[in-house]
Amino acid sequence: MTDRIPPGYLALRDDAVRVLQAWAAPDDQQETLRVELLEHCRSHPDALSKQGPPAHLTASALVLNASLDKVLLTLHAKAGLWLQFGGHFEPGDRTVLGAATREAREESGIAGLELAPELVHLDRHRLLAAGFGRCSEHLDLRYAGVARDESAYAVSDESLDVAWWPVDALPPESAHEIGPLAHAARRQLG
Repeated sequence: MTDRIPPGYLALRDDAVRVLQAWAAPDDQQETLRVELLEHCRSHPDALSKQGPPAHLTASALVLNASLDKVLLTLHAKAGLWLQFGGHFEPGDRTVLGAATREAREESGIAGLELAPELVHLDRHRLLAAGFGRCSEHLDLRYAGVARDESAYAVSDESLDVAWWPVDALPPESAHEIGPLAHAARRQLG
């Protein structure tokens, strides 16, 4: 079975396993997700490929301002929600962190954006919106970074809009999604 999977995805899967094994989850819920994602990687060698199982790993990043009181979010064209930047792994990605960084740079327009090297948060969510093809669930490995210039962003082709949101006044329809991630990111970056 692994002979049909491009070698880059196998190396990415190995990196995801390494990242997940090394991460000290901050609470029981995150630990449960960490174990689930590790098991998924072990059960599905193609867990990071869009052509893999309907539930597959993705990488994302939350961008905060320097004072850590605002987050830069994208109005996701497919989901119709304000979310962090992120998405599927690509054949050229060498690491999970590299994929999260690429996604954040592409979708935010911040070319020099750097992410903190440590995983911040995990999430498992079903995809209810149309347009995701065979993909039915994302197992998301999440990172965070700081944008030094709040004006240096752009709207990508994958977004309807990009905007700064106060951490204490997140968009209501996605606050349940972004709130825990913002809390974890601020704890790590602060």
